[in-house]
Amino acid sequence: MSLLCIPIAVEASAEIPLALERAARARVLGARLIEWRCDGLADDDNALDAIARLVRESPLPSLVTIRSSEEGGTCALDENARLALLARVARASDAPRMIDVEFDAMQADIVRGLLTVATAANAEVTDPDAQPTRIVASSHDFLGRPTDLMRRVAAMQEDPLVSVVKIAWTARSVRDNLEAFDILSTRTKPTIALLMGEFGLMSRVLAPKFGGFLTFASDAKGTATAPGQPTVRELRDLYRFNSVQPSTKVFGVIGWPVAHSRSPSFHNARFREANYDGVFLPIPVPAEWEHFKATLGAIIDHEKLDFSGASVTLPHKEHLVRFVQERGGTVDADAAWLGAANTLLVAPDAASPQRKLFATNTDMQAAVEVLTAAFATRGKTLEGARIAVLGAGGVARAVAGGLACAGANVAVFNRTHERAQSVARDLTGRVITRADGTTFTTRVIARAMELLGCDEMHAIVNCTSVGMEGGDDALKSALPDEVHVDNTMIVMDTVYAPKITPFLRGARARGATCIDGETMFARQAELQSALFVQRW
Repeated sequence: MSLLCIPIAVEASAEIPLALERAARARVLGARLIEWRCDGLADDDNALDAIARLVRESPLPSLVTIRSSEEGGTCALDENARLALLARVARASDAPRMIDVEFDAMQADIVRGLLTVATAANAEVTDPDAQPTRIVASSHDFLGRPTDLMRRVAAMQEDPLVSVVKIAWTARSVRDNLEAFDILSTRTKPTIALLMGEFGLMSRVLAPKFGGFLTFASDAKGTATAPGQPTVRELRDLYRFNSVQPSTKVFGVIGWPVAHSRSPSFHNARFREANYDGVFLPIPVPAEWEHFKATLGAIIDHEKLDFSGASVTLPHKEHLVRFVQERGGTVDADAAWLGAANTLLVAPDAASPQRKLFATNTDMQAAVEVLTAAFATRGKTLEGARIAVLGAGGVARAVAGGLACAGANVAVFNRTHERAQSVARDLTGRVITRADGTTFTTRVIARAMELLGCDEMHAIVNCTSVGMEGGDDALKSALPDEVHVDNTMIVMDTVYAPKITPFLRGARARGATCIDGETMFARQAELQSALFVQRW
């Protein structure tokens, strides 16, 4: 089981009581190790005594770090003084379990001699259970993957002074996590392999799956000591860190942006309720097809990741259909007709080294169910209703197609009229059989955005990202002011963060019945969760 380590920065002696209180809380939260970041404290006149007090009074075993500025720290001491202080810390009677020393700094003969003496058995320590301080040899690259990454890891693994290898770099894409996992899988001594930045979360959450020695987590928001470092509550409660093991199946939500997504919270809670050995992560993938194809292909093909499925959101729903078809997988009839899917299932194939892929679209069913319920409160059905769908992406296709299959008269409005025309063309002409055996043909029309206010609609559904938290148009509304909305209409937003978008706020002010994006999100996620747990 990977240790959960909480870094606590201490800048001055006066901060020690508060730092020790934080360490006590960290223990309650599930931490098993405290990293005392003493970059600032190292400049104190009584630095050695101050650090010894932290180690002595710490409620958990200690890792002491005095980070150089070259590797992201703030220590003001010159290099010789910094390393000498670290050696004295390791040799003290109140010595920590481990000290962190940058691997580059360990290469000089004089430094190696100093560290050899510092980490040898100390005859002055009378505690029979005391062990010599061990060295965590670290290497950090905040610009990206080191060009000599594998050579560096091999050298650290082979160095007899090194007890624990720590390698960290800023991820360029989610694919970098896979190389970190390979490093852990081939380790010859305890190893920490973590990625920094928005693409690196997977390496932190999945450390127990690949045998990582530890992962770092901050004790509260705003106290992280590295980019992308999650809080201990996020690791423990949201990502079920203590339940992750080598057999754990990996799922995720693929989108751009994806930080706002509530899918990890929803699906991890469902996994917990079902006692299912899975974890669900955000997987940020830039908008272009090439990024999607390369990233999804790499995580599916990784032999030890056990990637088993995904929710796929903006702007990749159409990409998912193309990807599964090109890989020889199965796209169900609805998703193939829509040209968009939001759910991917992955499973081993006994007859082939490749994995079986299946794509479907739960947005379609969810949208129809939610709007059917809303119309029913007014004693009406979707058949014959005039409904405007704003947008022409994957979710718009699902909503427009589902409503058309329910008999609604659907008009698609989009800023790029040609894309609206493409949606209308693709979704018109499907023969649907009613419960009584009669049939009808779906019909979807494309309308220019400037004509949105010219038609009398029963409902308007926003399927664009306008108003989405964290997006470029977060403060804007997809509904132009001149469009008539009143209390006879139903207005639904597929954006769920924030819950009340500018689009819904404006419609509510004009008396419309409003359906927030959380309603549709919850229903489509329930359908996905059932598929993830049962698979095939």
